[in-house]
Amino acid sequence: MSENPEARDAAAVPRQAGATPAGPAAAQPADPIRVLIVDDHALFRRGLEMVLQGESDIEVIGEGGDGHEAVEMAGDLLPDVVLMDIRMPRRSGIEACTAIKDAAPSAKIVMLTISDEEEDLFEAIKAGASGYLLKEISIDEVPQAVRAVHGGQSLISPSMASKLITEFAALAKRSEERTQQVPAPRLTEREMEVLRLVARGLGNREIARELFISENTVKNHVRNILEKLQLHSRMEAVVYAVREKLLEIT
Repeated sequence: MSENPEARDAAAVPRQAGATPAGPAAAQPADPIRVLIVDDHALFRRGLEMVLQGESDIEVIGEGGDGHEAVEMAGDLLPDVVLMDIRMPRRSGIEACTAIKDAAPSAKIVMLTISDEEEDLFEAIKAGASGYLLKEISIDEVPQAVRAVHGGQSLISPSMASKLITEFAALAKRSEERTQQVPAPRLTEREMEVLRLVARGLGNREIARELFISENTVKNHVRNILEKLQLHSRMEAVVYAVREKLLEIT
């Protein structure tokens, strides 16, 4: 049977730049980041929802009005990111944070609050929060914060970061006064390099470029660090490292 000239010519035409191939081999768009919003002020929740729903890569999957609802909804919906206030009725954001980490371990939690109290910041970090942002930030900055935390970064409002550094120094000083210390788990030289860069506020992609390794390798190192130290978040790892004099922050 002779070959159809038109079919042959059509097959020889190169695919235009940017064209997406059909069929199973075609690249599928990434799933949107699933966000749960928890705040006892309905108007604030609505404002966040309107901003986030305007982003093609973010989906608001639920809203809650207190910490009790936050835990129940997180267990049912398994969000990627939880935006949550601290001061709420029935159950505080701090208490809810700890429970959510048990119900949905992969969820990243960002405290979005008016509280600039140092104790709230430290308790949030210990509870496993990946971010602590004051409500004074522009609401337009929230989508980028969601993406950053979902990508593995830790975020703290600048005014609160200075308080955290002060606490680091106090922890380091107290550790020097301890007469008996339990030996810290041993980190490899590469893990120490990663931890120092985490302490500088670098994200996984930036650390990968700095150390000339892949982003997946960085994620593996961070996971190993947290497992060895039995901690829940990058920020908590830095606090631990300073306390145990594994690194210094000046």
